[in-house]
Amino acid sequence: MTAGLRRFVVPAEAAPGPSPDAVPERCEMCAEPIADGHGHLVNMEKRSLMCVCRACRLLFTQCGAAGGRYRAVPERRLYDPSFRISAADWEELQIPVRTAFFFRNSLLGRTVAFYPSPAGATESLLPLETWERVLAANPAFAEAEPDVEALLVDRGPDGFACHLVPIDDCYRLVGLVRSLWKGFDGGREAWDAIDGFFADLRRRSPVAISEGGRDGR
Repeated sequence: MTAGLRRFVVPAEAAPGPSPDAVPERCEMCAEPIADGHGHLVNMEKRSLMCVCRACRLLFTQCGAAGGRYRAVPERRLYDPSFRISAADWEELQIPVRTAFFFRNSLLGRTVAFYPSPAGATESLLPLETWERVLAANPAFAEAEPDVEALLVDRGPDGFACHLVPIDDCYRLVGLVRSLWKGFDGGREAWDAIDGFFADLRRRSPVAISEGGRDGR
């Protein structure tokens, strides 16, 4: 997904304020002006994100709208602080960094894995058996919507945690890494931004409820 992501490359707090003559961002469906915090659609044919106004987004919230060509990115966010995955599973998933996101690509008919890098979203080969084992151990997150929701896994100093997020959240994180990463280890500014991203995401995410009515804590 590349189109519609330019605004994710520069963090909002680092971007300059609008000038009096600035051209407002416009909906990519109807061309109406849109503000920060607007919604997104996934263009299923181009595998791209589109910035849209609320009215246009609502047109595509029903399954099968426009023949399935566009899908509205939902707003659901959930957090599982006890996401069950072992260090061995992480190695088998071939993730060389601490953070990755996973979503089902309906065109390919399988789950794909990406991780943020200075070059953008980098795809990692995903051993199917390993991922199925991880999902079986975490039934609360097994029903993420294809193409528009992702499981964002972070391996912090206290272990693994996972968020179910709208797919555009993942590309916001990719934009942070791409715009702030410096040198081999990223630099303090990049890591502060990454930690801040996850702290903010945690504040906005209810704890996921697993089977049996017990939460992940």
